[in-house]
Amino acid sequence: MPELPEVETTRRGIEPLISGQRVRDIVVRDRRLRWPVSPRWARALPGTVIHAVDRRAKYLLIRSDTGTTLLHLGMSGSLRFVGPDTPPGKHDHVDLIFDRGVLRFRDPRRFGSIHWTTRDPLQHRLLRDLGPEPLAGDFTGDVLWQASRGRRVAVKNFIMDSHIVVGVGNIYASESLFRARIHPKRAAGRISQARYAALVDAIRDVLSEAIEDGGTTLKDFVRERGQPGYFGQQLQVYDREGEPCRRCKTPIKTARIGQRSAFYCPACQR
Repeated sequence: MPELPEVETTRRGIEPLISGQRVRDIVVRDRRLRWPVSPRWARALPGTVIHAVDRRAKYLLIRSDTGTTLLHLGMSGSLRFVGPDTPPGKHDHVDLIFDRGVLRFRDPRRFGSIHWTTRDPLQHRLLRDLGPEPLAGDFTGDVLWQASRGRRVAVKNFIMDSHIVVGVGNIYASESLFRARIHPKRAAGRISQARYAALVDAIRDVLSEAIEDGGTTLKDFVRERGQPGYFGQQLQVYDREGEPCRRCKTPIKTARIGQRSAFYCPACQR
């Protein structure tokens, strides 16, 4: 958390607020994020105009006159657009100051990151080796099936591998596998092409619905004006251990797969 829907929700929220606006100043209260915030970024961005806010995987790409800011929300980060006189809180580490307000980066656990590049951001070392976007046309059941041949890894871990497909985090992997009726522990290489086609459809549907609901707020995530995400109300299996399956009434179970919890229905998923 935040996962792809939360990052896309953030992108859609902040782009109309900052696109076309000039950055007046940068305030860095604490450089100690996952990687130290570069002083070069803090010097380069003031005075430039923001032209667009894009997304690649879970990274926001804030494009300006002279380069691109790559921003990752980490495990607990959020971006909020606040008034210029809003006092910062304890975990508000970075401000981008505009004439109309402040884009404020909050990150209690400090696993987020901010990077600066003047080159093609898609060739940045953090982005260049990533897999396809799950909502893009080049992500298909055939692509997933081909990549899975000979793989013994559990399918849940397989679809959470960013080299296979980006942005399918723990919550949405469990939800997608439930919709596709695939057990999360099943070996990736032992799933048919037809079932992978169903899984791709499920991943697309789950992520699209989550984006429309503004993401999922379980603990820290808030949107650009401080609103929560509402997809948590639609969760079928995630964080529902012991509760009845909404499809067949069998109690939801959980298993540890690769140090992460997987939630599933033992009756519906094979």
